[in-house]
This record gives sequence, C-alpha cells and structure tokens, in this order.
Amino acid sequence: MLSVETNAATPWPDALDWEGRAAEAVAAALALTPFAGLANAAPLVEVAVRLTDDVEVHRLNRDFRGKDKPTNVLSFPQVQQDLLEGLSNSDDGEILLGDIVLARETCAREAAEKGISLEDHATHLIVHGTLHLVGYDHMDDASAAAMEAIEVKALASLGIANPYADQD
Repeated sequence: MLSVETNAATPWPDALDWEGRAAEAVAAALALTPFAGLANAAPLVEVAVRLTDDVEVHRLNRDFRGKDKPTNVLSFPQVQQDLLEGLSNSDDGEILLGDIVLARETCAREAAEKGISLEDHATHLIVHGTLHLVGYDHMDDASAAAMEAIEVKALASLGIANPYADQD
C-alpha cells in the first residue's frame, strides 16, 4: 500500500490541499513505471514530501549535492535501484521509498515565470521527484526524453498541461 506523508515546514498557500495533491502526484508517477505494483504492495510503501523554503533546500543541496544554491526540488531515494523490483514481494511491514523536498520561493518564482499556478508546478516537481526515487534520471538526452514523457503522461492524468510544450 502506498502512503504519501506531507510535511509543510514553512507556510505554503493554505487554500491548497497539498497532502491530497502530493498523494495524487506520487501515485500518478508510479503508475507509469515498472514499479506501479508498489501502490498495492503488501508492505506499506511510504514517500515523504517536505514543503519548505529556499534556505533549507539551499543547505540540503550544498550538503548532499555539493551545489551551493537553492533548487526547486530534491529527491533522496532510500532504496537502492537494484532492490526496487523485489519490494512488492517484500514481507517488511514498512518501506521508505524516499523523500522529496520542494523550495517554496524557487517554485513560486518558476511558476510565475511560466505563467502557471504554483499548485501545478509543484505537482510537476513531485512527479519528477518520484521518478528519481525509482531510478529515473535526466543525465543524457535519451534518459531526459524518457523521463519527460512519463511526466507529461502523469500530469495529463491529473489534468495538468504539458510543462515542456513550449520548449519543443
């Protein structure tokens, strides 16, 4: 069973259902991967989504990635990629798939620059972060194209437009 735990460390717009949106985004992303079965696996499969600010994300980005600046989203996988396939058959009671951390100020600025809502942009970043948790990356053109295609499909299932459409 999939559980998405959302924690707002700093204020994000209160009018939005961040817990619901994060759960939808994680489920939509996983559903389009070879790890879709994790959503209904016997063990509890947890993803933690932390909504925070640029200060915290800057520190995490510096400490864990060696990049001394804030970024929009960070993902911290907790399961080695070669062990992901066996998780749905696990008899462990609970498995932490990983953490996704979003920076409010960077996300809000990017959303404004793109002319989209903060909720839609953050949802895209949660989908993106989820894919990183299950081994996807964008280190080369082919990997980036594959990851973007899944993101576009997951977002479409949530009623969100293709975030890459104007880049083509």
